Amino acid sequence: MTIILFDDHLRSQFLPLTFTKPISELRLGIFTLKEKWERISKATVSHKTQEYLAKKYPEQLAENNLYVNARYLASTKLLEAIKNLNDDEVLKHDEIILAYRLKKNQGLDLSKLKEVQADIELEFVESATDLFSKNYKAIKDDFTLLTEGRTSQPIPETVICFNANQIFIEEGARLYNGTLNATDGPIYIGKDAEVMENSAIRGPFALCEHSTVKMGAKIYTGTTIGPHSKVGGEVSNSMILGYSNKGHDGFLGNSVIGEWCNLGADTNTSNLKNNYANVKLWDYDSARFKDTGLQFCGLIMGDHSKCSINMMFNTGTVVGVSANIFGSGFPRNFVPSFSWGGSQGVMTYKLNKVFEVAELVMKRRGLTLTADDKAILENVFKITSSYRRD
Repeated sequence: MTIILFDDHLRSQFLPLTFTKPISELRLGIFTLKEKWERISKATVSHKTQEYLAKKYPEQLAENNLYVNARYLASTKLLEAIKNLNDDEVLKHDEIILAYRLKKNQGLDLSKLKEVQADIELEFVESATDLFSKNYKAIKDDFTLLTEGRTSQPIPETVICFNANQIFIEEGARLYNGTLNATDGPIYIGKDAEVMENSAIRGPFALCEHSTVKMGAKIYTGTTIGPHSKVGGEVSNSMILGYSNKGHDGFLGNSVIGEWCNLGADTNTSNLKNNYANVKLWDYDSARFKDTGLQFCGLIMGDHSKCSINMMFNTGTVVGVSANIFGSGFPRNFVPSFSWGGSQGVMTYKLNKVFEVAELVMKRRGLTLTADDKAILENVFKITSSYRRD
């Protein structure tokens, strides 16, 4: 069986995160959306996404293919409903196309397909803020999926635990003294991850492989630290997709941080307005700020962005791809991609400098900025040019 996860019309609601990757490469809980489908379906899973992303994230076609909306979370019930689809049927959730079958080289004409409504419980994401607002439950679900029938590595005697049967430690993980409280939800410590001394963690929480919680960190519920990341200070209900660092003191709350980002020492995000009103967030579709319906919302930061020490981000700030933010005061609530500067003004962060920094950062993790990576960033630079002033 071959499954192809396609981006639908709500892809733009996940910007700036989806400037550089398909929706299915976003993380929710412990897994990316693609990884959830791979684990549940045991199938080959690939992407149908924007043309400029397709070389890095290709569509892998077989003779018969199941196309599935990437925003819908994998489950055994949904998989069964999709497998039961006939060639002349399209599965819908209300008016949203959920899945259909297509033979290799066959054209798609949805008007000729019979609509079948999904009559099962569905879980899905609709915007970037869902990656933190729905993360609490997603960690619980992924924990069950990942640990069922398996045995955790022993918890060191020096670690204080609450509800230890909901704590799972993978091979190679290192923990010293500290507190793991899984009373409200599970705690997952990934392969070769490290929890340094005197850290206090409350579940649901996921620390993915090769990631580190720094000394004395305070991590609250609903937080995922993606692979190859380092986190210190205070973090609450946030998603770090991977390969990013918040290595020092400072508060990060109700936020999503992309890959290859770095938050300088004592960076703080506000996640609640002084008047307790709903938070408005930059909307790329309307090119204006839009009510999220959320009272708590901090920072959404695209891939390869960085900020200097002592940075302060106001409630509901969106930072694009490859921005470099520094200086005193609060930057604007919308920082366009490839911006260089801060509250005192910004200029365009030139592509040659972007590549130079990205190559150095990725080299530290034993990875290379490929020609495909550069082509994606070049396309994003062009796509986002209208948001920059120079």
